[in-house]
Amino acid sequence: MPTEALRAQSRSKLALVLIWFTPVLWTVNLISARLAPGVVSPHVLALGRWFLAGLILTWLARAELWRMRGEVRAAWRQSVVLGACGMWICGAWVYMAGESTGAMNISLIYASSPVLIAVGSVLWLGEHFSKRQLVGVVVAMSGVVHVVVRGDWAHLSKVNLVPGDLWIVAASMAWAAYALLQKKWHSPLGSTARLATICMGGVAVLLPFALYELASPSTPVLGWHALGLIVVTALVPGLAAYWIYGWTQKILGASRVAVTLYLGPLYSGIAAWLVLGEPLGWHHVAGGALILSGVALVMAAKRSA
Repeated sequence: MPTEALRAQSRSKLALVLIWFTPVLWTVNLISARLAPGVVSPHVLALGRWFLAGLILTWLARAELWRMRGEVRAAWRQSVVLGACGMWICGAWVYMAGESTGAMNISLIYASSPVLIAVGSVLWLGEHFSKRQLVGVVVAMSGVVHVVVRGDWAHLSKVNLVPGDLWIVAASMAWAAYALLQKKWHSPLGSTARLATICMGGVAVLLPFALYELASPSTPVLGWHALGLIVVTALVPGLAAYWIYGWTQKILGASRVAVTLYLGPLYSGIAAWLVLGEPLGWHHVAGGALILSGVALVMAAKRSA
């Protein structure tokens, strides 16, 4: 029907706008991760973040969750797997990585996630990926590298792997799995209700690790600063970013949404300049132009034959 077609078109336009803001929300997590050492331990921060986010989501979707409780119970294994990928590995492990590796290594390694998602979308989910979109991936990836090496590509030879890099390798693979499995495992639940169930799975996985950290004498005592970080990470890079990512992926497809992760290093550089006072150089401008051009190529709708 024409009305339904107009609604679909409106949803698609809204999704195309929202995906450009998702990396901004995740940048808040990067800033919080830099502030966390000595204030709150990785698993405690991740548990608090997703427990609070899960409570809010469960309350918002309480009627749907109760009405479809049978479907929720039937898919509990999927919720645990998705929670482990998206909340445990892509949560606590990233905080752990920041304790021993630098921003350049994190950005370079995490930049592999969209490539993994794009390849998995074609090989596993059967999504179409045009030559123009492939060119976009290459252009965007070039922009990412240009930003993280600060315009000097010779720095690539100076990247040394440390334990934190291995945590990020695992996180990039887990994020690809999280995105692809959400698309593969179709759910009758709405975006809010499904994210609530995934939070439940993530909290179940995070709980024993957080309790272990709390039992350690070296773990920082929870204070107002720690609680503030938990609230901020729960609301901004938790609730908002994950909900938008899941909803836009349903509308636009996993590979097209994933490429916006390339905007992360660019947005992080701007955030570091505005919030942390770090310098913003011409390499950010040049790399940003490449990233935006590449994302535009991947996001462009296919021309009709």
